[in-house]
Amino acid sequence: MQPDNQKQDLDLVVLAKVLKLSKPYIKIFAFCIFLAVVMAVVANIRPFLIGTMVDDYIFKNDMDGLKKMAIIYILFVLANVLVRYFFIYYSQVLGQSVIKDLRVKVFEHVQSLKLRYFDQTPVGRTITRTISDVQAINEIFTQGVLTMFADILGIFAILGFMFYHSWRLTLVCLATLPLMIIATYIFKEKVKVSFQNVRNQISIMNSFLQEQISGMQIVQMFNAEKQEAKKFKEINRKYTEANLNAIEYYAIFYPVVEIISAVGLALLIWVGSRGIWNHTISAGAFISFPLYLNMLFRPVRMIADKFNTLQMGLVAADRVFKLIERDDKIRDYGEVVKDNIRGNVKFEDVSFAYDEKTFVLKNINFELEAHKTLAIVGSTGSGKTSIINILNRFYPIQKGRIIIDNIDIKKLKLNSLRTKIAMVLQDVFLFNGTVMDNITLRDDTMDRGEVIKASKEIGAHPFIEKLPGGYDFKITERGSNLSMGQRQLISFVRALVINPDILILDEATSSIDTETESIIQYAIEKLIEKRTSIIIAHRLSTIRHADKIMVLDKGEVVETGSHDELIQNMNGHYRTLYEKQFEQSVEV
Repeated sequence: MQPDNQKQDLDLVVLAKVLKLSKPYIKIFAFCIFLAVVMAVVANIRPFLIGTMVDDYIFKNDMDGLKKMAIIYILFVLANVLVRYFFIYYSQVLGQSVIKDLRVKVFEHVQSLKLRYFDQTPVGRTITRTISDVQAINEIFTQGVLTMFADILGIFAILGFMFYHSWRLTLVCLATLPLMIIATYIFKEKVKVSFQNVRNQISIMNSFLQEQISGMQIVQMFNAEKQEAKKFKEINRKYTEANLNAIEYYAIFYPVVEIISAVGLALLIWVGSRGIWNHTISAGAFISFPLYLNMLFRPVRMIADKFNTLQMGLVAADRVFKLIERDDKIRDYGEVVKDNIRGNVKFEDVSFAYDEKTFVLKNINFELEAHKTLAIVGSTGSGKTSIINILNRFYPIQKGRIIIDNIDIKKLKLNSLRTKIAMVLQDVFLFNGTVMDNITLRDDTMDRGEVIKASKEIGAHPFIEKLPGGYDFKITERGSNLSMGQRQLISFVRALVINPDILILDEATSSIDTETESIIQYAIEKLIEKRTSIIIAHRLSTIRHADKIMVLDKGEVVETGSHDELIQNMNGHYRTLYEKQFEQSVEV
């Protein structure tokens, strides 16, 4: 655990970062501070006015003066209502404005992270950081810093009025204040720990639910509902226990506060009544001080709760800032922007490891001439997908160089590189939106006519037209209301509509039916004549006509050549894979 002084330093650093977020809204922040100062006076002057009315007007039978004081009292009440309204409203405006900007900042940062982050981090945790934790930062402004500042000012204002009215009764009221402070401090520390546990359990639950809902088909397929329900019950139990622990501290704290308040009130009545008898305390002071006592203890009592809210906001903010400050982004040091590329691809002694230690690609060397087709084959885990991942710069390489048109891809602007490369993956991801949205990815600059043209070219237009609404057909999450073949066709159109210079097909035909495969295969053969193509396929029959076939095994290139050349090597990896797939001897 961190020492207390280090923890306090950390809280102050995080608080400074949070307050810095409000810089674009400094006028609103300053206005809230001004309202807090005004509210400290107008909200706490009422007992003083009541005492004055009793001593100076009621006991002196000055009814005209009493009416004027009553009007003044009502005006202060209305002023308090008005000031408090603006304070609450604008503190909420400030908080919502800050977290609105922060959510955008977090989302844009998450988009820039290496794919390695998403490989290692549960989706639910990232969602928690982006939504729940960011929302908790709003409480720093609405229930934390600003309201605590207003409460502290209110306490000083109350004490000022109390001492002015009667220093004797003020000292009596302050006699029980240390007990209130001790109870508040203990409560604050206990609830802070329990709330931290609540936040952790929320993150765990979000991660579990996201994973389970995404993989529900597998759960039902293998009849694993009971096991997963049992696991969820355990997570839910821990989350409930964390909340109950916090509730228990509240259940203890508030009765203790009531007892301390009752003791303070009893002392006040006892000493005040004696003061009235010996004429050292006025009747107005005796009547107004119970109100003072309640107004003094209320912010002291609430400040503990608000301090915990502030603490939880700071814990959430610290998590969000750690995400924003993550340094594992793809560094875009490139300055070269290419409008068009020929598509000559070259790997020079490239070695790559996802974890910087275990290399999945080792000294890869090959060159693919522009407008030629390279097929990459190999067993599962041989490194096929890793090659296209590093070609797109989703991950940085540790050794060697990747060159496109005699330019190291590190020197190319990421946007310039990726707009020249299109990919069609085996696992198609479609978003919740229309067919047109999924093809254009909501890029308003794309012409609808170009989309339809690409769809016709690929053979997807007939099936899209038959959908209710055609290109405006609403696709559900992950494309669950379309077949695998239909999803694949849409992803293919998505790739073709940008007219890429380099086309990558990663197992693009391995999960679709024969009829759809024939449509896509026709499109592939037509399209690879115009651009550099890299095809990864388990179905070796689909790559027979590739200009070059590269065979990978355990991250190394073991064979390179055309289909006819490789099939003649009786002991070669390619021939072995081919024979296993077709389960027959191959005649040379």
